[in-house]
Amino acid sequence: MKKINKPFLSLSQIINMSVGFLGIQFGFALQNGNASRILQTYGADVEHLSLFWLAAPLTGMIVQPIIGHYSDRTWTKLGRRRPFFLTGAILASLALIFMPNASFLTGLLPAVLVGAVFLMFMDASFNVAMEPFRALVADNLPDEQSTTGFSVQTALIGIGAVAGGFLPQILNQNFGISNESVNGNVQENVLYSFYIGAVVILIAILWTVFTTKEYSAEQRASFGFEGETEKHGLLEIVKDFVAMPKTMKQLGLVQFFSWIALFSMWVYSTPAIAHQVYGLALTDHNSKSYNNAGDWVSSLFAIYNGVSAIYALLLPTLAGKFGKKATHAFSLVCGGIGLLSIYFIKDPDILIFSMVGVGIAWASILAMPYAILANSIPIKKIGVYMGIFNFFITFPQIVNGLFSGLMLKYVFNSNSIYAIVLAGFFMICGAISVMFVKESN
Repeated sequence: MKKINKPFLSLSQIINMSVGFLGIQFGFALQNGNASRILQTYGADVEHLSLFWLAAPLTGMIVQPIIGHYSDRTWTKLGRRRPFFLTGAILASLALIFMPNASFLTGLLPAVLVGAVFLMFMDASFNVAMEPFRALVADNLPDEQSTTGFSVQTALIGIGAVAGGFLPQILNQNFGISNESVNGNVQENVLYSFYIGAVVILIAILWTVFTTKEYSAEQRASFGFEGETEKHGLLEIVKDFVAMPKTMKQLGLVQFFSWIALFSMWVYSTPAIAHQVYGLALTDHNSKSYNNAGDWVSSLFAIYNGVSAIYALLLPTLAGKFGKKATHAFSLVCGGIGLLSIYFIKDPDILIFSMVGVGIAWASILAMPYAILANSIPIKKIGVYMGIFNFFITFPQIVNGLFSGLMLKYVFNSNSIYAIVLAGFFMICGAISVMFVKESN
Protein backbone atom coordinates (compact mmCIF):
# COMPACT_ATOMS: atom_id res chain seq x y z
CA MET A 1 0.00 0.00 0.00
CA LYS A 2 1.30 3.44 -0.92
CA LYS A 3 2.10 5.47 2.15
CA ILE A 4 0.33 8.84 2.55
CA ASN A 5 0.84 11.56 5.13
CA LYS A 6 -1.56 12.12 7.99
CA PRO A 7 -3.70 15.20 7.37
CA PHE A 8 -3.19 18.35 9.42
CA LEU A 9 -5.85 18.93 12.06
CA SER A 10 -7.45 22.26 12.94
CA LEU A 11 -6.83 23.90 16.31
CA SER A 12 -10.37 23.08 17.41
CA GLN A 13 -9.83 19.40 16.59
CA ILE A 14 -6.59 19.37 18.60
CA ILE A 15 -8.37 21.04 21.53
CA ASN A 16 -11.30 18.59 21.45
CA MET A 17 -8.80 15.75 21.49
CA SER A 18 -7.39 16.90 24.84
CA VAL A 19 -10.43 18.31 26.69
CA GLY A 20 -10.65 15.00 28.53
CA PHE A 21 -7.11 15.54 29.78
CA LEU A 22 -8.31 18.84 31.26
CA GLY A 23 -10.79 16.89 33.36
CA ILE A 24 -8.21 14.36 34.46
CA GLN A 25 -5.86 17.11 35.56
CA PHE A 26 -8.69 18.80 37.46
CA GLY A 27 -8.88 15.65 39.58
CA PHE A 28 -5.10 15.19 39.59
CA ALA A 29 -4.68 18.73 40.98
CA LEU A 30 -7.08 17.92 43.81
CA GLN A 31 -5.03 14.83 44.59
CA ASN A 32 -1.66 16.61 44.49
CA GLY A 33 -2.79 19.60 46.50
CA ASN A 34 -4.74 17.79 49.20
CA ALA A 35 -3.69 14.13 49.54
CA SER A 36 -0.95 14.85 52.11
CA ARG A 37 -3.35 16.97 54.16
CA ILE A 38 -6.00 14.25 54.02
CA LEU A 39 -3.52 11.60 55.12
CA GLN A 40 -2.26 13.80 57.97
CA THR A 41 -5.88 14.37 59.02
CA TYR A 42 -6.21 10.59 59.20
CA GLY A 43 -3.10 10.46 61.43
CA ALA A 44 -0.07 10.05 59.14
CA ASP A 45 3.28 11.45 60.35
CA VAL A 46 5.20 13.74 58.01
CA GLU A 47 8.09 11.25 57.80
CA HIS A 48 5.69 8.59 56.49
CA LEU A 49 3.91 10.70 53.86
CA SER A 50 6.27 9.68 51.07
CA LEU A 51 5.62 5.99 51.82
CA PHE A 52 1.87 6.48 51.44
CA TRP A 53 2.47 8.37 48.20
CA LEU A 54 4.50 5.41 46.90
CA ALA A 55 1.24 3.76 45.91
CA ALA A 56 0.84 6.27 43.08
CA PRO A 57 4.08 5.71 41.11
CA LEU A 58 4.05 1.97 41.79
CA THR A 59 0.66 1.59 40.17
CA GLY A 60 1.70 3.91 37.35
CA MET A 61 4.81 1.85 36.63
CA ILE A 62 2.70 -1.29 36.28
CA VAL A 63 -0.43 0.12 34.68
CA GLN A 64 0.82 2.49 31.99
CA PRO A 65 2.98 0.09 29.92
CA ILE A 66 0.20 -2.53 30.03
CA ILE A 67 -2.43 0.02 28.99
CA GLY A 68 -0.13 1.28 26.24
CA HIS A 69 0.55 -2.25 25.03
CA TYR A 70 -3.12 -3.21 24.79
CA SER A 71 -4.33 0.13 23.46
CA ASP A 72 -1.90 -0.32 20.55
CA ARG A 73 -3.76 -3.52 19.70
CA THR A 74 -7.35 -2.68 20.62
CA TRP A 75 -9.86 -2.06 17.86
CA THR A 76 -13.47 -1.37 18.87
CA LYS A 77 -16.39 0.64 17.56
CA LEU A 78 -15.41 3.31 20.07
CA GLY A 79 -11.80 3.33 18.85
CA ARG A 80 -8.52 2.08 20.26
CA ARG A 81 -7.59 4.71 22.86
CA ARG A 82 -11.01 6.04 23.89
CA PRO A 83 -12.23 2.87 25.68
CA PHE A 84 -9.26 3.10 28.03
CA PHE A 85 -9.50 6.73 29.07
CA LEU A 86 -13.28 6.43 29.44
CA THR A 87 -12.82 3.47 31.79
CA GLY A 88 -10.08 5.27 33.69
CA ALA A 89 -12.24 8.36 34.11
CA ILE A 90 -15.12 6.40 35.61
CA LEU A 91 -12.80 4.69 38.09
CA ALA A 92 -11.04 7.97 38.96
CA SER A 93 -14.39 9.61 39.68
CA LEU A 94 -15.27 6.83 42.11
CA ALA A 95 -11.89 7.18 43.83
CA LEU A 96 -12.39 10.94 44.24
CA ILE A 97 -15.66 10.25 46.00
CA PHE A 98 -14.33 7.55 48.33
CA MET A 99 -10.86 8.83 49.38
CA PRO A 100 -12.03 11.79 51.52
CA ASN A 101 -14.63 9.48 53.08
CA ALA A 102 -12.15 6.84 54.24
CA SER A 103 -12.86 7.62 57.91
CA PHE A 104 -16.27 5.96 57.51
CA LEU A 105 -14.53 2.62 56.93
CA THR A 106 -12.44 2.64 60.11
CA GLY A 107 -14.24 -0.47 61.28
CA LEU A 108 -12.29 -2.41 58.64
CA LEU A 109 -8.89 -0.71 58.70
CA PRO A 110 -7.34 2.46 60.17
CA ALA A 111 -8.51 5.48 58.16
CA VAL A 112 -4.97 6.33 57.08
CA LEU A 113 -4.57 2.90 55.45
CA VAL A 114 -7.98 3.11 53.78
CA GLY A 115 -7.03 6.56 52.50
CA ALA A 116 -3.75 5.19 51.13
CA VAL A 117 -5.62 2.38 49.35
CA PHE A 118 -7.95 4.88 47.69
CA LEU A 119 -4.97 7.09 46.80
CA MET A 120 -3.47 4.08 45.00
CA PHE A 121 -6.79 3.31 43.31
CA MET A 122 -7.20 6.95 42.28
CA ASP A 123 -3.72 7.21 40.79
CA ALA A 124 -4.06 3.89 38.96
CA SER A 125 -7.29 5.21 37.43
CA PHE A 126 -5.62 8.46 36.39
CA ASN A 127 -2.85 6.41 34.76
CA VAL A 128 -5.34 4.28 32.84
CA ALA A 129 -6.88 7.47 31.48
CA MET A 130 -3.71 9.52 30.89
CA GLU A 131 -1.45 7.25 28.86
CA PRO A 132 -3.89 6.80 25.93
CA PHE A 133 -4.22 10.61 25.69
CA ARG A 134 -0.49 10.92 25.02
CA ALA A 135 -0.73 8.20 22.38
CA LEU A 136 -3.86 9.74 20.85
CA VAL A 137 -1.97 12.94 20.06
CA ALA A 138 0.83 10.96 18.42
CA ASP A 139 -1.76 8.82 16.57
CA ASN A 140 -3.74 11.66 15.04
CA LEU A 141 -1.19 14.37 14.35
CA PRO A 142 1.50 14.54 11.68
CA ASP A 143 5.08 15.05 12.91
CA GLU A 144 4.93 18.74 12.03
CA GLN A 145 2.12 19.26 14.54
CA SER A 146 3.47 17.09 17.37
CA THR A 147 4.95 19.97 19.40
CA THR A 148 1.75 21.98 18.91
CA GLY A 149 -0.37 19.00 19.95
CA PHE A 150 1.55 18.35 23.16
CA SER A 151 1.68 22.09 23.93
CA VAL A 152 -2.09 22.48 23.52
CA GLN A 153 -2.51 19.42 25.70
CA THR A 154 -0.26 21.02 28.32
CA ALA A 155 -2.25 24.27 28.16
CA LEU A 156 -5.49 22.39 28.81
CA ILE A 157 -3.80 20.46 31.60
CA GLY A 158 -2.96 23.82 33.13
CA ILE A 159 -6.51 25.11 32.89
CA GLY A 160 -7.91 21.99 34.56
CA ALA A 161 -5.27 22.06 37.27
CA VAL A 162 -5.86 25.76 37.98
CA ALA A 163 -9.56 25.18 38.52
CA GLY A 164 -8.96 22.09 40.68
CA GLY A 165 -6.23 23.75 42.72
CA PHE A 166 -8.18 26.90 43.58
CA LEU A 167 -11.43 25.09 44.32
CA PRO A 168 -10.91 24.28 48.05
CA GLN A 169 -9.97 27.89 48.85
CA ILE A 170 -12.85 29.26 46.76
CA LEU A 171 -15.35 27.03 48.58
CA ASN A 172 -13.96 28.17 51.93
CA GLN A 173 -13.56 31.91 51.33
CA ASN A 174 -16.39 32.60 48.88
CA PHE A 175 -19.02 30.10 50.00
CA GLY A 176 -18.19 29.78 53.70
CA ILE A 177 -17.60 26.02 53.60
CA SER A 178 -15.40 25.02 56.54
CA ASN A 179 -11.75 24.08 56.03
CA GLU A 180 -11.31 22.63 59.53
CA SER A 181 -11.19 18.96 60.41
CA VAL A 182 -13.84 17.82 62.89
CA ASN A 183 -13.51 14.50 64.76
CA GLY A 184 -10.83 13.23 62.38
CA ASN A 185 -12.95 13.79 59.28
CA VAL A 186 -11.68 15.50 56.12
CA GLN A 187 -12.32 19.23 55.82
CA GLU A 188 -15.69 19.98 54.19
CA ASN A 189 -14.23 22.26 51.51
CA VAL A 190 -11.87 19.46 50.44
CA LEU A 191 -14.68 16.91 50.53
CA TYR A 192 -16.96 18.94 48.25
CA SER A 193 -14.04 19.76 45.96
CA PHE A 194 -13.48 16.06 45.39
CA TYR A 195 -17.16 15.54 44.60
CA ILE A 196 -17.08 18.34 42.03
CA GLY A 197 -13.88 16.88 40.57
CA ALA A 198 -15.59 13.54 40.02
CA VAL A 199 -18.31 15.22 37.93
CA VAL A 200 -15.85 17.36 35.95
CA ILE A 201 -13.76 14.35 34.94
CA LEU A 202 -16.75 12.50 33.53
CA ILE A 203 -18.05 15.47 31.56
CA ALA A 204 -14.63 16.30 30.08
CA ILE A 205 -13.88 12.72 29.07
CA LEU A 206 -17.28 12.34 27.40
CA TRP A 207 -16.58 15.55 25.46
CA THR A 208 -13.46 14.03 23.92
CA VAL A 209 -15.14 10.67 23.33
CA PHE A 210 -17.97 12.24 21.33
CA THR A 211 -16.01 14.94 19.46
CA THR A 212 -12.83 13.05 18.47
CA LYS A 213 -12.50 10.31 15.90
CA GLU A 214 -9.66 7.83 15.64
CA TYR A 215 -8.22 6.49 12.41
CA SER A 216 -9.26 2.97 11.45
CA ALA A 217 -6.77 0.15 11.01
CA GLU A 218 -6.96 0.58 7.24
CA GLN A 219 -6.32 4.32 7.42
CA ARG A 220 -3.40 3.83 9.77
CA ALA A 221 -1.92 1.22 7.45
CA SER A 222 -1.96 3.85 4.67
CA PHE A 223 0.09 6.13 6.96
CA GLY A 224 2.70 3.38 7.38
CA PHE A 225 1.40 1.94 10.67
CA GLU A 226 1.56 -1.69 9.61
CA GLY A 227 1.38 -4.83 11.71
CA GLU A 228 -0.67 -3.25 14.51
CA THR A 229 -3.28 -5.95 14.55
CA GLU A 230 -0.70 -8.62 15.37
CA LYS A 231 -1.24 -10.18 18.77
CA HIS A 232 1.65 -10.24 21.21
CA GLY A 233 1.84 -11.25 24.86
CA LEU A 234 2.96 -9.07 27.75
CA LEU A 235 6.48 -10.47 27.28
CA GLU A 236 6.62 -8.16 24.27
CA ILE A 237 6.68 -5.20 26.69
CA VAL A 238 9.90 -6.53 28.20
CA LYS A 239 11.43 -6.93 24.75
CA ASP A 240 10.38 -3.41 23.80
CA PHE A 241 11.86 -2.08 27.03
CA VAL A 242 15.23 -3.70 26.29
CA ALA A 243 15.16 -2.36 22.73
CA MET A 244 14.14 1.19 23.63
CA PRO A 245 15.67 3.94 21.46
CA LYS A 246 18.85 5.67 22.65
CA THR A 247 17.07 9.01 22.87
CA MET A 248 14.59 7.54 25.34
CA LYS A 249 17.41 6.21 27.54
CA GLN A 250 19.10 9.61 27.61
CA LEU A 251 15.83 11.35 28.38
CA GLY A 252 15.41 8.90 31.26
CA LEU A 253 18.07 10.74 33.28
CA VAL A 254 16.41 14.08 32.61
CA GLN A 255 13.08 12.64 33.74
CA PHE A 256 14.67 11.14 36.85
CA PHE A 257 15.88 14.50 38.11
CA SER A 258 12.67 16.29 37.11
CA TRP A 259 10.22 13.87 38.69
CA ILE A 260 12.15 13.18 41.88
CA ALA A 261 11.90 16.96 42.43
CA LEU A 262 8.20 17.12 41.60
CA PHE A 263 7.39 14.25 43.97
CA SER A 264 9.03 16.10 46.88
CA MET A 265 7.14 19.25 46.00
CA TRP A 266 3.77 17.49 45.94
CA VAL A 267 4.37 15.49 49.13
CA TYR A 268 6.08 18.08 51.33
CA SER A 269 4.90 21.54 50.23
CA THR A 270 2.06 21.79 52.75
CA PRO A 271 4.08 20.91 55.88
CA ALA A 272 7.15 22.78 54.57
CA ILE A 273 5.29 26.02 53.88
CA ALA A 274 3.22 25.74 57.06
CA HIS A 275 6.43 25.63 59.10
CA GLN A 276 8.85 27.77 57.07
CA VAL A 277 6.50 30.52 55.88
CA TYR A 278 3.62 30.47 58.38
CA GLY A 279 5.88 29.77 61.37
CA LEU A 280 3.85 26.82 62.68
CA ALA A 281 5.28 24.01 64.79
CA LEU A 282 6.49 20.91 62.95
CA THR A 283 3.86 18.82 64.76
CA ASP A 284 0.94 21.15 63.99
CA HIS A 285 -1.28 19.70 61.26
CA ASN A 286 -4.80 20.16 62.64
CA SER A 287 -5.04 23.84 63.52
CA LYS A 288 -6.99 26.49 61.62
CA SER A 289 -3.68 28.09 60.59
CA TYR A 290 -2.39 24.81 59.21
CA ASN A 291 -5.53 24.33 57.12
CA ASN A 292 -5.23 27.91 55.88
CA ALA A 293 -1.71 27.02 54.79
CA GLY A 294 -3.05 23.86 53.14
CA ASP A 295 -5.66 25.84 51.21
CA TRP A 296 -2.98 28.31 50.08
CA VAL A 297 -0.68 25.49 48.93
CA SER A 298 -3.52 24.06 46.85
CA SER A 299 -4.02 27.54 45.35
CA LEU A 300 -0.27 27.90 44.75
CA PHE A 301 -0.38 24.65 42.82
CA ALA A 302 -3.21 26.17 40.78
CA ILE A 303 -1.04 29.23 40.12
CA TYR A 304 1.91 27.22 38.82
CA ASN A 305 -0.48 25.28 36.60
CA GLY A 306 -1.92 28.55 35.31
CA VAL A 307 1.56 29.77 34.46
CA SER A 308 2.24 26.47 32.72
CA ALA A 309 -0.91 26.83 30.62
CA ILE A 310 0.30 30.20 29.32
CA TYR A 311 3.93 29.19 28.92
CA ALA A 312 2.94 26.02 27.06
CA LEU A 313 1.57 28.17 24.25
CA LEU A 314 5.02 29.72 23.85
CA LEU A 315 6.87 26.42 23.73
CA PRO A 316 6.49 25.74 19.97
CA THR A 317 7.92 29.19 19.17
CA LEU A 318 10.75 28.89 21.71
CA ALA A 319 11.59 25.35 20.59
CA GLY A 320 11.62 26.45 16.97
CA LYS A 321 13.98 29.34 17.70
CA PHE A 322 16.31 27.91 20.35
CA GLY A 323 15.82 24.16 19.97
CA LYS A 324 13.87 21.70 22.09
CA LYS A 325 16.77 20.84 24.41
CA ALA A 326 17.75 24.43 25.18
CA THR A 327 14.12 25.36 25.78
CA HIS A 328 13.67 22.47 28.21
CA ALA A 329 16.93 23.23 30.02
CA PHE A 330 15.99 26.89 30.54
CA SER A 331 12.57 25.87 31.83
CA LEU A 332 13.99 23.41 34.35
CA VAL A 333 16.42 26.03 35.68
CA CYS A 334 13.45 28.34 36.28
CA GLY A 335 11.74 25.55 38.22
CA GLY A 336 14.83 24.87 40.30
CA ILE A 337 15.19 28.53 41.25
CA GLY A 338 11.50 28.66 42.14
CA LEU A 339 11.78 25.74 44.54
CA LEU A 340 15.00 27.01 46.14
CA SER A 341 13.45 30.42 46.73
CA ILE A 342 10.79 28.98 49.07
CA TYR A 343 13.44 28.58 51.78
CA PHE A 344 14.00 32.35 51.93
CA ILE A 345 10.37 33.54 51.86
CA LYS A 346 8.40 34.62 54.95
CA ASP A 347 5.38 36.24 53.27
CA PRO A 348 2.91 33.67 51.85
CA ASP A 349 1.94 36.02 49.00
CA ILE A 350 5.54 36.16 47.74
CA LEU A 351 5.35 32.41 47.09
CA ILE A 352 3.45 33.30 43.93
CA PHE A 353 6.77 34.26 42.35
CA SER A 354 8.25 30.90 43.30
CA MET A 355 5.34 29.22 41.55
CA VAL A 356 6.00 31.17 38.35
CA GLY A 357 9.33 29.35 38.04
CA VAL A 358 7.73 26.01 38.91
CA GLY A 359 4.98 26.61 36.34
CA ILE A 360 7.52 27.25 33.59
CA ALA A 361 9.26 23.98 34.43
CA TRP A 362 5.97 22.05 34.68
CA ALA A 363 4.81 23.15 31.23
CA SER A 364 8.07 22.02 29.70
CA ILE A 365 8.14 18.72 31.62
CA LEU A 366 4.69 17.86 30.28
CA ALA A 367 5.51 18.71 26.67
CA MET A 368 9.17 18.90 25.65
CA PRO A 369 10.37 15.38 26.59
CA TYR A 370 7.51 13.93 24.51
CA ALA A 371 8.26 16.26 21.62
CA ILE A 372 11.95 15.26 21.76
CA LEU A 373 10.99 11.60 22.02
CA ALA A 374 8.28 11.46 19.35
CA ASN A 375 10.53 11.07 16.31
CA SER A 376 12.62 8.30 17.86
CA ILE A 377 9.73 5.87 18.54
CA PRO A 378 8.80 3.10 16.06
CA ILE A 379 5.47 4.23 14.65
CA LYS A 380 3.61 0.99 15.35
CA LYS A 381 4.68 0.97 19.01
CA ILE A 382 3.77 4.51 20.02
CA GLY A 383 1.35 3.44 22.74
CA VAL A 384 3.60 0.92 24.44
CA TYR A 385 6.65 3.20 24.28
CA MET A 386 4.70 6.10 25.73
CA GLY A 387 3.76 3.71 28.52
CA ILE A 388 7.33 2.49 28.96
CA PHE A 389 8.51 6.11 29.03
CA ASN A 390 6.31 6.48 32.10
CA PHE A 391 8.83 4.22 33.88
CA PHE A 392 11.18 7.19 33.93
CA ILE A 393 8.46 9.17 35.68
CA THR A 394 7.48 6.57 38.26
CA PHE A 395 10.93 5.17 39.15
CA PRO A 396 12.32 8.45 40.56
CA GLN A 397 9.14 8.91 42.58
CA ILE A 398 9.57 5.41 44.02
CA VAL A 399 13.19 6.17 44.93
CA ASN A 400 12.04 9.40 46.57
CA GLY A 401 9.21 7.66 48.39
CA LEU A 402 11.49 4.99 49.82
CA PHE A 403 14.31 7.23 51.01
CA SER A 404 13.08 10.80 51.48
CA GLY A 405 11.19 9.97 54.67
CA LEU A 406 14.32 8.45 56.21
CA MET A 407 16.40 11.43 55.11
CA LEU A 408 13.76 13.79 56.47
CA LYS A 409 13.78 12.10 59.87
CA TYR A 410 17.48 11.40 60.38
CA VAL A 411 19.17 14.15 58.35
CA PHE A 412 16.71 17.05 58.21
CA ASN A 413 15.24 16.61 61.72
CA SER A 414 11.71 16.26 60.29
CA ASN A 415 11.89 19.74 58.73
CA SER A 416 10.41 19.23 55.27
CA ILE A 417 11.61 22.57 53.86
CA TYR A 418 14.97 20.90 53.22
CA ALA A 419 13.25 18.31 51.01
CA ILE A 420 11.98 21.24 48.91
CA VAL A 421 15.48 22.75 48.72
CA LEU A 422 16.91 19.42 47.60
CA ALA A 423 14.16 19.24 44.97
CA GLY A 424 15.34 22.58 43.58
CA PHE A 425 18.87 21.23 43.12
CA PHE A 426 17.52 18.11 41.39
CA MET A 427 15.58 20.27 38.94
CA ILE A 428 18.76 22.12 37.97
CA CYS A 429 20.56 18.78 37.50
CA GLY A 430 17.81 17.86 35.04
CA ALA A 431 18.51 21.05 33.10
CA ILE A 432 22.17 20.11 32.77
CA SER A 433 21.49 16.52 31.72
CA VAL A 434 19.04 17.42 28.92
CA MET A 435 21.84 19.12 26.99
CA PHE A 436 23.50 15.71 26.52
CA VAL A 437 20.44 14.11 24.86
CA LYS A 438 20.89 13.24 21.19
CA GLU A 439 17.72 13.93 19.21
CA SER A 440 16.54 11.58 16.49
CA ASN A 441 14.94 12.54 13.18
